[in-house]
Amino acid sequence: MSDFKRTLVTCALPYANGPVHIGHLAGAYVPADIYVRYLRMKGEDVLFICGSDEHGVPITIKAREQGCSPQDIVDKYHRVMKDAFSSLGINFDIYSRTSSAVHCEHASAFFRKLYDEGKFITRESEQYYDPEAKTFLADRYIVGTCPKCGNPDAYGDQCEKCGSTLSPEELIDPRSKLSGAQPIKKKTSHWYLPLQDYEKWLSEWILDGHKEWRTNVYGQCKSWIDGGLQPRAVSRDLDWGVPVPVEGAEGKVLYVWFDAPIGYISNTKELLPQSWEKWWKSEDTKLVHFIGKDNIVFHCIVFPSMLKAHGGYILPENVPANEFLNLEGDKISTSRGWAVWAHEYVKDFPGKEDVLRYVLTANAPETKDNDFSWKDFQTRNNSELVAIFGNFVNRAVVLTHKYFGGAVPERGELQDVDREVLDEIPALKASLARNIETYKFREALRDAMGIARAGNKYISDTEPWKVAKTDMARCATILNVSLQICADLAIAFEPFTPFAAERLRRMLGVSLCAGFDHRAGEAVTENTYRPGEGAALHTTPAADGTACGSAAGVVLTWEMLGSDSLLPVGHRIGEAELLFAKVEDDAIDAQLARLAAIRAEREAKAAAEAAKAVAPQKEECTFEDFEKMDIRTATVLAAERVPKTDKLLKLTIDTGIDKREIVSGIAEFYAPEDMVGKQICILANLKPRVIRGIESHGMILMAKQGDGTMRFITPQEALSNGAQIG
Repeated sequence: MSDFKRTLVTCALPYANGPVHIGHLAGAYVPADIYVRYLRMKGEDVLFICGSDEHGVPITIKAREQGCSPQDIVDKYHRVMKDAFSSLGINFDIYSRTSSAVHCEHASAFFRKLYDEGKFITRESEQYYDPEAKTFLADRYIVGTCPKCGNPDAYGDQCEKCGSTLSPEELIDPRSKLSGAQPIKKKTSHWYLPLQDYEKWLSEWILDGHKEWRTNVYGQCKSWIDGGLQPRAVSRDLDWGVPVPVEGAEGKVLYVWFDAPIGYISNTKELLPQSWEKWWKSEDTKLVHFIGKDNIVFHCIVFPSMLKAHGGYILPENVPANEFLNLEGDKISTSRGWAVWAHEYVKDFPGKEDVLRYVLTANAPETKDNDFSWKDFQTRNNSELVAIFGNFVNRAVVLTHKYFGGAVPERGELQDVDREVLDEIPALKASLARNIETYKFREALRDAMGIARAGNKYISDTEPWKVAKTDMARCATILNVSLQICADLAIAFEPFTPFAAERLRRMLGVSLCAGFDHRAGEAVTENTYRPGEGAALHTTPAADGTACGSAAGVVLTWEMLGSDSLLPVGHRIGEAELLFAKVEDDAIDAQLARLAAIRAEREAKAAAEAAKAVAPQKEECTFEDFEKMDIRTATVLAAERVPKTDKLLKLTIDTGIDKREIVSGIAEFYAPEDMVGKQICILANLKPRVIRGIESHGMILMAKQGDGTMRFITPQEALSNGAQIG
């Protein structure tokens, strides 16, 4: 695969202020796990690193809102996220956290080395300060009225109502979220990493040296570099985080963007305290970062510049970043609850962990934003996993038990149809490997599914249940070939659907090479390994040279995929069990109903907010201008729709002066029968105008709300028609 001796794979550290959702899974974690499982099957020496990102302002805000400590928040969500990953079979060698003692020590030492070598610059600036709470305020701690839409609770960095990016200076009547006091400007000093000093090097390293990177990653890097890089602050005035290890820096912590990526290194050090450096400082190690597109600049520009400034560390060979995943045509939003949470999914769909992995991979946003829909989820499960993959395996196993007592039958002379299906699989294997190695996981899944499709078509075309009536030897050959394809599937689907692959291997009475556990420092077998339970699946030989698969029985390896004799004649297989079960309509309807309720609540809230919006005051007028208007009370005598219009009503009214007709565009708000007998206010002396052939003599006074709805103005008490208003 490469000249590297080992591969270090990292996943973006998820932020510990909320649970993981399907956008996170599709963006980084599922594709990374597929890649790592593939490497392990191939016998590569690989390490899979992740952990919770536990510092920063949003965590302190959530802690204040919930009346607890930041540590309480990160402890809660660290557990939630770790359990969710494990339940979905995403097996990190270590899932640690940036609040660990090892991380704090390593991040401090990293900063201190750059500080001592003069790699930072110092800048003094004026920042907002809360005089009552006696603390500097991050932008998120400043709220005020949005200058764009009038939202009174906009943040200092963004208005969540209209989506505008803001600065604290733009807010109207800004106030501290901590005390409510009006913030003042106060001078403070911080350290900055001068990214502009690394611009030429970054251009050579990325733009000249890594043109094979995904277009979205390469393009974003080029845009940043071509636009000119600026110094980036590496410290903040905050009481939650890794303290800046410099005398006189009390009340300052490492900025979270500087702190978090060092977590990859510190987590490795925590796992392998004696040998971590070979993973981070040896040119024999290939480093790959799996992230979402919102993290590209940090992993391709900032973190590499940090590593370059420090010296001694390797740089990423690739950063396969995915685009965003939407949900039912709408952007996933944690603040609006518009998401499918991983920990809730595993409760709502027990035993269907693989289905989510499969659907997120089949619909992965690798080159553009993509959409997750529950109907597509159901269709892919029922029409592909159940009807093709599961159906083929079930028929092959059931028929083997029916006709041959559960033993692999002897293969006779092959016919063209047999040779054709067996010849397909090596080509699909080669494509599958090529696609995984170039981070095209959606295409790789198609290759794996191609094996299942080929097997399903083969058993349908050859019809062994019919052949058994006249030619048992031919039936034996067909089922032998079918079982070999089942064994192929037990290998090919291990990266994508590990739970189903393990069930299939159990049915076939085989195991998969399980290799070496870096944490335990010993060889493991599949008997001690289950997807999602601690020990990662490795195929590296043990330190003492113990070979994988030394236990008795059939042990599958990646190299065996595509060979035509994985299962020996006479090998006994287990009873058939369902690999996948159908997803019924009621389960999907429940998910859609939940989202519909969220959307309805959101729309109702938006409508209520819009109704409160007040239009700007018109230009001043004089009392004399006002006196020209003759506003009077009137009663509606009759009302009817104006033919061939949607909005117009013709009203006959008694003004106390006369009876006249007025045409008004209120049909979308009032039915004709609702108007009869109502007392209204009219502008009586408006110049008549012909509308749709009807002379309209006057205008009804209406109140227009922010959401566009209109209501007529009526006196609180009944008055005589013609009473003047003024």
